[in-house]
Amino acid sequence: MADLAPHVPRVDTTPAAPDLLRSLHEYRRRFVAAADGYDGSTRWAADLEATMAGYSLFVTDERNEAPFLALEQEGSPGTAELVGDLRAQSARCAAVIEKYRALRLLDGTEGASGYFTNVESSIAEEFGALAPSPQSSVLLVGAGSFPMTLLHIAERTGAPVAGVDIDEEAIALGRRVVRQLAASSDITLECRAVEDLPFTRRATHVVFSSTVAVKYDLLHRLHPLTRDDVVVAMRFGDGLKSLFNYPMQPVDPERWRLAETIRRPDQVFDIAVYTKSHVAREAG
Repeated sequence: MADLAPHVPRVDTTPAAPDLLRSLHEYRRRFVAAADGYDGSTRWAADLEATMAGYSLFVTDERNEAPFLALEQEGSPGTAELVGDLRAQSARCAAVIEKYRALRLLDGTEGASGYFTNVESSIAEEFGALAPSPQSSVLLVGAGSFPMTLLHIAERTGAPVAGVDIDEEAIALGRRVVRQLAASSDITLECRAVEDLPFTRRATHVVFSSTVAVKYDLLHRLHPLTRDDVVVAMRFGDGLKSLFNYPMQPVDPERWRLAETIRRPDQVFDIAVYTKSHVAREAG
């Protein structure tokens, strides 16, 4: 994997669909090897960082949009399965690279990568006009091992924040990261179902990570458990970005209203902001 530089230069030639297809197969091969090779150490961290940085550029390069659309429309056998597997495998690697970053921070050798620079640069505009304040309570679903969103919001606003994840190792690492970087902040991390977290019922803002496959199912289930004025930032990726993110889905209009869609062409994911439908009706 080390033959892919962290910052891949843009090229002037638009790739043809067959060329793009070969790239997708190669990325899948690299992702499977990287995720399967994670052993709790950081010996393969540089290789995966390079691959993920290159992939971030790949899925945000507008030159790849047309050949990807052509590939989808062609409907060749196995294309849909390849796209779905790439999404799943890149999500696995996103979790692994967070573990690498946490481990490197904790042993004193943490360094930035193109992937994290891309993700961090989009956090500032997460909620658009409905951003959290010091009086807010913010919940992150899919916190991972390096809960950047929670650390950022806690630092910027001082608001209490909480994160959940189904990965016990990620939560254990995340707690250590929080103790090192923000010990005085009100940050809670739990490995439990979001429905079972008491914090969920008082959260004013909820963020769903883009790599949570069941995020829209969780959104539906959280409706009766959350405040009437809750604001939800759903990270997603459609089109070419769906190679790295689970895409936007329709919601029950009786439950949720799409308040704003924040498009970020140069970022790996976009953001859909939802509020409860009855709040919109009452306000109108």
